[in-house]
Amino acid sequence: MKEYRNFINGEWAPAQSGAQFQNHNPADAREAVTAYARGGRADALAAIEAAKAAFPGWRDTTPPARGRILSAVANHIAARREELAELLTREEGKTKTEAGMEVGRTVDIFRFMAGLSYTIGGQVVPHDLPNNMLFTKREPLGVVALITPWNFPIALPAWKLAPALVSGNTVVLKPASQAPAMALELARAFAEAGLPKGVLNVVVGSGKEVGDTLATHPDVVALSFTGSHAVGQSIYQQLAPRMARAQMEMGGKNPTIVLADADLDLAARLVAAAGFGQTGQVCTATSRAIVDRKIAAAFTEKLVEKARAIKVGNGLHAGVTMGPAVNAAELKGNLDYVKVARDEGAELVWGGQRLDGDGLEHGHFMSPAVLTGVKPGARIAQEEVFGPVMAVIEAGGFDEALAIANGIEYGLSASVITRDLTQAMRYVDRIEAGVVKINQVSTGLALQVPFGGVKHSSSNSFKEQGASAIDFYTRVKSVYLDYSA
Repeated sequence: MKEYRNFINGEWAPAQSGAQFQNHNPADAREAVTAYARGGRADALAAIEAAKAAFPGWRDTTPPARGRILSAVANHIAARREELAELLTREEGKTKTEAGMEVGRTVDIFRFMAGLSYTIGGQVVPHDLPNNMLFTKREPLGVVALITPWNFPIALPAWKLAPALVSGNTVVLKPASQAPAMALELARAFAEAGLPKGVLNVVVGSGKEVGDTLATHPDVVALSFTGSHAVGQSIYQQLAPRMARAQMEMGGKNPTIVLADADLDLAARLVAAAGFGQTGQVCTATSRAIVDRKIAAAFTEKLVEKARAIKVGNGLHAGVTMGPAVNAAELKGNLDYVKVARDEGAELVWGGQRLDGDGLEHGHFMSPAVLTGVKPGARIAQEEVFGPVMAVIEAGGFDEALAIANGIEYGLSASVITRDLTQAMRYVDRIEAGVVKINQVSTGLALQVPFGGVKHSSSNSFKEQGASAIDFYTRVKSVYLDYSA
């Protein structure tokens, strides 16, 4: 079992309360994987104070110098890829292959932002008077807080940390208590890369104590959050009275539309990958397959074949393609949603069962579920499940499918599968989502382009990832210079 303390002012610190907790392997709850200091308000306050004290020196460090530290972190993570992927799998549950891809993505994020450090600056624009200059410059904000979820425990902290730090801010990071090891390993990498003390602080603890302290403290000038809409909305309201900058990326109920002309083998493969990959515990996962009625039966048959072929088990074991739910509560929630869907008239045509044989009895395992006869207004078609549960909804053509896709409160990711380019581009124009895929899975994001949702999926302000990520973590100052005197 690995033991961790909080990382405050460059030191590994026990919780001031002395409290501790353990996390267990979701594939085998008998195995204690990690132990942590349980931080509270006092620890969060110490982290904020350290970040505040470190800000002037880090602000005055040039962006390329900051970028060189990010490059060193990328190299450190790359050298430990196998080790970190195994720990990630044991704590969070995804397969070793999926964990390795996430660690690799983290390396790419830091390398991308390190390269971007040479472009962070401003613009020189024409002045309307002679012997005058007009230019802008970007400046960091100060102490920023980052609150990240458990489902991407290293990549998500990385894609917030990298632009925050390279922009010159100091950071207090609160990772989800379900899987915080990767965030603390990032802190270790930054310490070894020579990051000055206090620039990055990591406090593990509850949202009530640590999260609320970060959201209400006057020295925290901005907060970036990824998680559920309910929690994000609450944090947003905490930030509003002092008009602190907010970036909220929240839930999704993502559709994939399968039109009548689609290649059904491709459609079934993409929907299964997007819905059941990473145990469906992805905010961009497909949870609604909206299918033209003429091909719905044939598509469903192929989708069930894909679901049957999934091997559920411990993500460290060879051949396993879907791991467990992250904990008992998530598993229960998934199974409860299957029951609710059936009670509302849907038919469970495959899966949706608790798995406890063949060595799975000590983990949080279920078979991927395929539900048909789902009505657009049903709870299973409207509410985020965050598990491997697929609702197949029939539609009478493109316009009805689009209306169903848009008929929810969320708008994160959306896909369409068709051979008709005209229909595909109509979909791009009319779908209410921040990410649109054509003949691709709804999951998976390119790190070099902006990411963010609309409606209840986001605060609809600043985007994450790509060069646009810098916008949230900087302010722009306009400078007028008259050199005629």
